[in-house]
Amino acid sequence: MILLRILGFLEGVSLLILVFVAVPMKYIYGNHQLSKTLGPVHGALFILFLIVAVLVGLQQRWPFKTYLIVFIACFIPFGTFYLDSKIFSKIQSGNN
Repeated sequence: MILLRILGFLEGVSLLILVFVAVPMKYIYGNHQLSKTLGPVHGALFILFLIVAVLVGLQQRWPFKTYLIVFIACFIPFGTFYLDSKIFSKIQSGNN
């Protein structure tokens, strides 16, 4: 469970940096370096997050609605931080 929370944090931070720093740098200033560097890192974190989320979901026997919320939220900036506060922290503390 702690791995899911760490990956969620890292994936969320990498998405925020991409959306609010790298993309503006790319399109406003023509500097592609940050997006070229951070893009693959974010992609790997995203895939790892999804894999670990499915494994934790199977272990915790999440209902379909929880899977759906997790998958939608990881595409939205700040979504993984919402997941951590509303779902993951409660599961880790044992308050299913």
